[in-house]
Amino acid sequence: MARKAPGFGDTLDQWLVAEGLVPDEAGPGAIADVARVRAMLIAAARERRALSYSDALAGLGLRFSRPKMRAYCRTLDAIDAAGAAAGEPGLAVLVVRESDRLPGQGWWNGTAEAYGYKGAWTGPDAAALVKRLQAEAFDYWAAKHGAVS
Repeated sequence: MARKAPGFGDTLDQWLVAEGLVPDEAGPGAIADVARVRAMLIAAARERRALSYSDALAGLGLRFSRPKMRAYCRTLDAIDAAGAAAGEPGLAVLVVRESDRLPGQGWWNGTAEAYGYKGAWTGPDAAALVKRLQAEAFDYWAAKHGAVS
């Protein structure tokens, strides 16, 4: 039977938290933390930068996996729905694939269609739409002068 150091837990995740290498709030619940994810996206918008899916999950103390990404996308949908109701531009458009810096297919099947876009979810037309929507988010949140709501 393997011995463990006192206070370090039974799993690698518990040990990482105990050593201060991963924040306590990391874990599957962090993905659904709408306020935290929204604050991260607003900060990125103010800095006029997009986040890769990997970077977004890493900001929550998580490694990329497809199930985590799908859960994260549900959180993005909730954030954008609430933002639209408040008259804010979408933030999910800031989360992109590393390969081509465009949002994933799920975004194209939902949000892009809401803008009347019916083209391919790759290529120059897709990139132009994303650039325009990201610029709207960048400009909107930069104008908020640091007030995160």
